[in-house]
Amino acid sequence: MPEQTSRAVIAVTGATGRLGGRVARRLADRGVAQRLVVRDPSRAPELSGASVAAASFGDGAAVRAALEGVETVLMVSAAESPDRVEQHRTFVDAAVDAGVRHLVYISFYGAAANATFTLARDHYATEAHIRATGLGHTFLRDNLYADFAPFLVGEDGVIRGPAGEGRVAMVAQDDIADAATAVLLDPHAHDGRTYELTGPEALTLAEVAEVVQRVTGRPTSYHAETVEEAYRSRAVYQAPDWEVDAWVTTYTAIAAGELAVVTDHVQRLTGHAAAPLADVLAG
Repeated sequence: MPEQTSRAVIAVTGATGRLGGRVARRLADRGVAQRLVVRDPSRAPELSGASVAAASFGDGAAVRAALEGVETVLMVSAAESPDRVEQHRTFVDAAVDAGVRHLVYISFYGAAANATFTLARDHYATEAHIRATGLGHTFLRDNLYADFAPFLVGEDGVIRGPAGEGRVAMVAQDDIADAATAVLLDPHAHDGRTYELTGPEALTLAEVAEVVQRVTGRPTSYHAETVEEAYRSRAVYQAPDWEVDAWVTTYTAIAAGELAVVTDHVQRLTGHAAAPLADVLAG
């Protein structure tokens, strides 16, 4: 990765989470000055060269204050909610008002207005708003997190979902963090670019189950539900409709082939190959 060429502060959102925290630690290790924009400052990691500012995405005034004097921002998408796009728009508009010059947005693989995965449509709407502002930007569209593969497995050792024989090119969070760090250190080189970040292989969920079993030793299998079965099996959680739709369409997007294409974008940005699922799970 290129070294940071100035002492301009980089703002990082989501630093209390898995992905934002990884990026913040990488920047700190490189001696980069950064501002961690978090909802709860008490949970912010203590990192060399990092200051902390409190702001939630939906609070435009707080975001403007938090981003004052910042040129480059890592925008890790807000927690899933019915008003997430509205929160994103508020954050982006506040970033523009604060004088931010480049926004690196963590989007989702295959984001499109007609994406099968409902939350990918939200990411597309956010991307469209960022473009409309004229703000310098880079979009990192991540495939499903390889790190979360074990969490797809139910207590009975079965992955259930209507993915059929579709394939998914899961990507490691460490690889995403490396890619994001590379862009943040040299944002102008990536202005206006969109990268689709994937792992090195596209697996069926039956193959994912085989990998999980091989690495963890836990008996694991895949059951291909119908869409109707998927909605029935998730009704027990009594979650709101939008959330259940998101859960189910994660699988139907795989069935539709929308998460299957493998790219070399991780290697192009980081200089190293993307990690396969087995390596990610083995730690």
